[in-house]
Amino acid sequence: MRMGEILFSAVRGLLANKLRSILTTLGILIGVASVIVIVAVGQGASNMIMNSINSLGAHTLSVYQKYSESGPGRALTLEDAEALAAPELADRIKAVVPGVWSQGSVNDGVRTKDNAQVLGTHPDFFQLNNALLARGTYFSKADVTESRKVIVMGGKLASELFNGQDPVNRQVIISGMQFVVVGVLEEAGEGGRGRSTDEMLAMPLSTLQNTLTGQQPLSQFSVQAHSVEKMDQARAAIEAVLRAKHRIDADKPADFEISDPRELTRSSRQIDTVLTYLILAIGGIALLIGGVGITNIMLVTVTERTREIGIRKAIGATRGAIMGQFLAEATMLSMFGGFLGVVVGLVAGQFSIRGLQLTVVPSSVLLAFGVSALIGLFFGALPANRASKLHPIQALRHE
Repeated sequence: MRMGEILFSAVRGLLANKLRSILTTLGILIGVASVIVIVAVGQGASNMIMNSINSLGAHTLSVYQKYSESGPGRALTLEDAEALAAPELADRIKAVVPGVWSQGSVNDGVRTKDNAQVLGTHPDFFQLNNALLARGTYFSKADVTESRKVIVMGGKLASELFNGQDPVNRQVIISGMQFVVVGVLEEAGEGGRGRSTDEMLAMPLSTLQNTLTGQQPLSQFSVQAHSVEKMDQARAAIEAVLRAKHRIDADKPADFEISDPRELTRSSRQIDTVLTYLILAIGGIALLIGGVGITNIMLVTVTERTREIGIRKAIGATRGAIMGQFLAEATMLSMFGGFLGVVVGLVAGQFSIRGLQLTVVPSSVLLAFGVSALIGLFFGALPANRASKLHPIQALRHE
């Protein structure tokens, strides 16, 4: 019996009971779709984390005041940041950007935004965070030196306050004081640059301290190394300078923390690996259930078609032909379920969940579909073998 005849007989056998064939594929469909979708969720989350890290600069370190059970460590000061920007460290450290976060109400004369995020910083903040301009300009170093009341506004906040109109060179009231908008940033969107710039107001650090917050400690400062290769040297320089400034011996715990994006990257990859194994286990269980379903349905099919098998054997069908037909039927069932699962997974992979854009991984599609085909062969082997071993006379006597 030629391969074409075997496949034709297999298709005819499946179409003889369409409802049963469709129901049998559900387990395979669910298993394949779940693998594709959940891997897409994991990849989307990984991409979001990596985009956030990369947006801050792959070679940018962040320094924070350390908090412990015994209380906060020594506050970070502008003098600390200036010490790291010293010329003797220029071969390792490219830029140091201090920042103080605060909150305030913003009013354009018509609309008011309460609890807006206000950042006092230096002009290098925008370059360091890839915060691009939509309109206007950034504030300058001269603005910092002279404590000018100028602000750069996040794109989303500008749209909300000015209702789509250009806010550049217009005045706003922040906590009762007048400021001039000199620039508007492009919207970064969800999952973008670290702490979102979309709804913030950035002004010179000196202006914030002189008008809104007073000379309070820095919230943090970012230190950009010259390259990824020099990050370890930059980190060692930060450690040495701040320990000396804070008078902390080398064998004592530091009162500051250094956040390294490479650590976040490693943690993200470890989480991805664990999630991948977990997802494969869940998908494997679903596929296993589908495979058991195929075995049961094919055993029922063999029982129902015992007389047909006897007739075919009586007129010369070989054991291999009978086995091939039922193996083909089982494989077609699983591949049909796998195909539907791929379609469902690809469609679902186009959606986003609360700002998380799913990203379909081609290898997961190929793997899931390939496994679905193998399941048909594996779980169809027992029914096919049973069918091929039936004695023609006993099969013809079957009622």
